Formats: sequence, structure tokens, C-alpha cells
Amino acid sequence: MKPSSDRKLRVLVVDDSLFMRAAVAKLLTSDGRFEVVGQAKDGAEAVDRVVALQPDVVTMDFNMPKMNGAESVRAIMAKRPTPVIMFSAHTKQGARETFEALAAGAVDFVTKPGGEVSADLRGIADDLISKLVAASGARPRVLAPVQQAKPKTPVHISTWPPTGPRVLVVGVSTGGPAALSRVIPTLPATIRFAILIVQHMPASFTATLAERLNGLSAVSVREARHGDIPAAGMVFIAPGDRHLEVGDGGVLNLTDGAPVNGCRPSVDVTMASAARVFGRRAIGLVMTGMGRDGAAGLASIKHADGITLAQDQATSVIFGMPKAAIDAGVVDEVLSLDDIARRLQEL
Repeated sequence: MKPSSDRKLRVLVVDDSLFMRAAVAKLLTSDGRFEVVGQAKDGAEAVDRVVALQPDVVTMDFNMPKMNGAESVRAIMAKRPTPVIMFSAHTKQGARETFEALAAGAVDFVTKPGGEVSADLRGIADDLISKLVAASGARPRVLAPVQQAKPKTPVHISTWPPTGPRVLVVGVSTGGPAALSRVIPTLPATIRFAILIVQHMPASFTATLAERLNGLSAVSVREARHGDIPAAGMVFIAPGDRHLEVGDGGVLNLTDGAPVNGCRPSVDVTMASAARVFGRRAIGLVMTGMGRDGAAGLASIKHADGITLAQDQATSVIFGMPKAAIDAGVVDEVLSLDDIARRLQEL
């Protein structure tokens, strides 16, 4: 539960590097909103200190002795569920390790400066602080893996006729990888719409997310490329730091426009373009995440007579994005995570 505003957020700092622990503790203490209640040098010690100190949030490295980050997060979720923010390296291996920790129940992650241990955290200070504050009110949970719907079958659609399949645009942020892993693998390869996913995530991570979901799913999942044409049974993930827009004829365009709602890619950008091209054949879904990206996008789809969906509060790690859309009055149906999967198959 998020602490009251009259007390500091209690943080446990976990890293096998004394250098890094000191840097993180110094950054958080100097902010004034945080109290560093303890430190741990490995995953096993982290689990013990979470139980003993009962922090509001935890910062954690991945590569540590005794228990790595994912193992430690899993043990914390079993003993005392606590929001965890991971530190990740700017590498493909770092991305894979991060997704392991997110699947184990971590709320979110920040990337280390340059991907290496560094005492200079100024470049990520705002990101780390905002994510710790948001995580303090999160609902950490471990989602059981789902069974793949069916074996993959080739899907070949070379053109996009005016009467073609629908397009589903999914907008998601904090808590997204775990939530998507609960929804996308349930969809059969024969599903009759294309899917565009806008997940707020750095450029070096979206390809690994696509690779991970593709391995779990019957539908084909990959990072979107400029000029792609959506097809039924295909899932395209917006590359980090690029807006994904639907152009004439359904062709996907990657652009470098200014961030919208502080985000690039932006859910609003993708949904607005999908509403313009597909009209009532567009479906919009906003899931767990911070901020309000997606509210205006769902409004565009609703005004085009498309269908608009949002994840409910009980199953959202962070209810910001769905709440903004619901409060704006542009959501047709509010659904739990498991009900989202069932509703998409009905559609």
C-alpha cells in the first residue's frame, strides 16, 4: 500500500557492488522523499532484509551472488510481496535478464548509465525517482504462465483490402511485459485481426520483448518495421523511441516526431492513426501503466465507432493509464486481465 504523504518512502537498496549501493543511497537520500532503510549485497540477503525491514520499495541489480535478481524477486513475492525496481544493462542479455525479473514479479526497471556500474546516476535520476514513487503504490504480483493457444501456422495476407480484418491497438506501460505475457499467448494463430502493441520501453528492449512473446505465442510477434502491412494473426510491437503510425492502406510507418505525453512511442499517436485508417474496424485496449497516454487515442477510436477496452484496477500493477481513459468516458468495457484475453477471442 502506498504510504501516506507525510512520511518518506522506505527503500532497500540491493546490489553486489558497494560502489553502486552507495551511489543509489546517496541519490535517494538527497532527494528528500526517501529513507534508505537498509542495503543488501546479494539476492539471499535481500530476501531476508525485505522480511525484516518491510521496505515500501526495493531497487535491485540482476547479476548477484547466491541469488540473481529474478530468483530474489520470486522469493520476495513468495514471502512478502514488495514492489521491486530492477537495474538493467543496455545489452540484449541485460534485456533478457530484465524480462526474467519482470516475469518473476518486479514492477519496472531502469537502465544503468551506459549499461555499466557508475557512480554518476544523474542521467537516470528522474526516471528512477519517478518509478520508485509510482511503484510504492503498485500491486506486485506473479502471473502464472499460460499455455500456448495452438501451434503456429503460417499466415499470408499480401494486401490489405478495404473489407479486411480488424486491427487491435494495445497501449501499455508499467507492468506491461507480464500482462502481455498473460494475454497474447492465449490468442489462436487463426485470430481475425492484426495487433499493434505500444509498450513504453527503451529502444534496446522492445526487440527482446517481441522475441519473448513470439516464443510463448501461437500468433507471430515481432518488432514493427517501416513499411510493414498488418495481417490477421500478426503482432507488431512499436520499436522503442519510435512512434508507430498507420498510414494509408494500413501501411505501418515509424517516425521520429516529438514525444507525446512524454512518450515515444506514444499510444495516442498509434491509436489516432488507426482510427483514421480503420474507423469502426479499430479496437483499442489500454492496460496497466503510469500516466495518461492512450486516453486521447481511445477517444479517437470511440469517435470512429470502434471498440474501446481498458484493464481494471484490481489486475493493473499501476492503474494510471486505464483510469485516465475511464475517467475521460471513452471506455466501452472495463475488464480484468483474464477477461481481456477471453473478450479478444470473442471479438
